[in-house]
Amino acid sequence: MTIDNRVQVVLIDDDPHLRQALSQTLDLAGLKILPLAEAKGLAAQLERDWPGVVVSDIRMPGMDGLELLSELHAQDPELPVLLITGHGDVPLAVQAMRAGAYDFLEKPFASDALLDSVRRALALRRLVLDNRSLRLALSDRNELSTRLVGQSAQMLRLREQIGALAATRADVLILGETGAGKEVVARALHDLSNRRSGPFVAINAGALAESVVESELFGHEPGAFTGAQKRRIGKFEFANGGTLFLDEIESMSLDVQVKLLRLLQERVVERLGGNQLIPLDIRIIAATKEDLRQAADQGRFRADLYYRLNVAPLRIPPLRERGEDALMLFQHFADEASARHGLPPHELQPGQRALLLRHSWPGNVRELQNAAERFALGLELALDNSAPEGATGMTVDVVSGGLSEQVENFEKSLIAAELARSHSSVRSLAEALGIPRKTLHDKLRKHGLNFADGGASSHTDELD
Repeated sequence: MTIDNRVQVVLIDDDPHLRQALSQTLDLAGLKILPLAEAKGLAAQLERDWPGVVVSDIRMPGMDGLELLSELHAQDPELPVLLITGHGDVPLAVQAMRAGAYDFLEKPFASDALLDSVRRALALRRLVLDNRSLRLALSDRNELSTRLVGQSAQMLRLREQIGALAATRADVLILGETGAGKEVVARALHDLSNRRSGPFVAINAGALAESVVESELFGHEPGAFTGAQKRRIGKFEFANGGTLFLDEIESMSLDVQVKLLRLLQERVVERLGGNQLIPLDIRIIAATKEDLRQAADQGRFRADLYYRLNVAPLRIPPLRERGEDALMLFQHFADEASARHGLPPHELQPGQRALLLRHSWPGNVRELQNAAERFALGLELALDNSAPEGATGMTVDVVSGGLSEQVENFEKSLIAAELARSHSSVRSLAEALGIPRKTLHDKLRKHGLNFADGGASSHTDELD
């Protein structure tokens, strides 16, 4: 249990009469107070960025004020702690101030003196937390730029959305094609959140066999089914206090979807074969490459679960929509690979850059990273332009060579790519390439291409 962030002052004194008097003084000043009779266990209840201050007596049974100060400052050295004593012990006061106490009040003290010290401490705390938030925002921005490389409008918007959602408790639905980086986005949401110290558990629902998926996710008790000899903690329970990333959620059976919906609504999990409801403090990040609304309309996905998940959707743009981000990413991954393998970095040549920009990247960032690895190793770089659905495609080899050779190869690849689109006439093909029809005929003959490469006639003169 953590102390509510609305609490401004935690007051600790083992004397009930003094505790009540000081509480009334602070309460009449409009401050929200939490009075306690002992200091033990307080540090565990305070989050690092708790926005209040602590006022504590020094001489108390059990944990005294100096021990409390040490424990609190071990987790947040900038938390203001005001110490009070009735013994007039000057050496003790000096020790407390050297240990980092914000102020030291000797009993008896005037109410105004306490209020003045508390108000100044709260003002300092606000300033510290504001500066901390600013530093974190700048750090997060730099970290996101490193994780999610790119300067396209789509990527700038995605990083902005991640930054806005990370600090909230909202569950998130990530939408993106295969290889687009859904787990990278999920990890960024976790690492930039207040849950960063908790576990991040990633599960690919599509990789789980139907026979074990419920046990893996929800856990089971001994005897829940044949072979269940001992208790198993499921992934949801294991992620308690942190984040659970559930990829390919569209592959989950309707029965499992019902249990997931209950978990999302009630934040409890019940192990298979058990009767105990286990409360969860967990954030769910789901991901899919499918249109879940369409899947719901077709009866393959529960509509109520779709609407429950779709509160905070994040769409990752495919690489083909991100323009020159592909070049930036390619060079980034290639430089990383070169450093990892102890090789000198390679610079992309103009022809290679043009080919990379032309490529449709059906495998998205995952495909690009693999291509960059090959490039860094000095291997031939083959780019498969076929679409994921199996549409007609082509293979382009990014090769080294002189400028003239690279230009020739690039020109041939562009024409071959347009031929693969099955144009019905020379006019449409020439318009797509931006060249006159006669020039097109000449280039087809020059490169040994004919309309058969596009799936129609075998003679270029039949293009008309």
